[in-house]
Amino acid sequence: MIEIGEIREWYGHDVVDSKGRRIGTLESIYVDTATDQPSFATVMVGLPTRHRLAFVPVEEAVVGPGYLQVPYPKSQVKDAPSIETDGVLPAEDEAAVFGHYQLAYQQGTGGERRLARR
Repeated sequence: MIEIGEIREWYGHDVVDSKGRRIGTLESIYVDTATDQPSFATVMVGLPTRHRLAFVPVEEAVVGPGYLQVPYPKSQVKDAPSIETDGVLPAEDEAAVFGHYQLAYQQGTGGERRLARR
């Protein structure tokens, strides 16, 4: 498991897929509010004039020299739910982020958010 302190050092580095193809740049980390462990990253993707932040799980990510490798194909990450570069993930959209990667989603017992940006 990658610790939040370690992953912060990778902001601005490349994110690559399971085959080593560059997806984009690591922009931020979202932690699971129940465990405070890194859960998803946002990756800056898109055209130079139209960037957006796509979500990708980091549970099985591996760090390398100058990159973070995620175990998902580039196409899946680029098709993932995303937000504008200055946007915020609405609570009602969290389930879609988990669902895109076939991950189980459950709100907190009090209906609180599952993801928090760090």
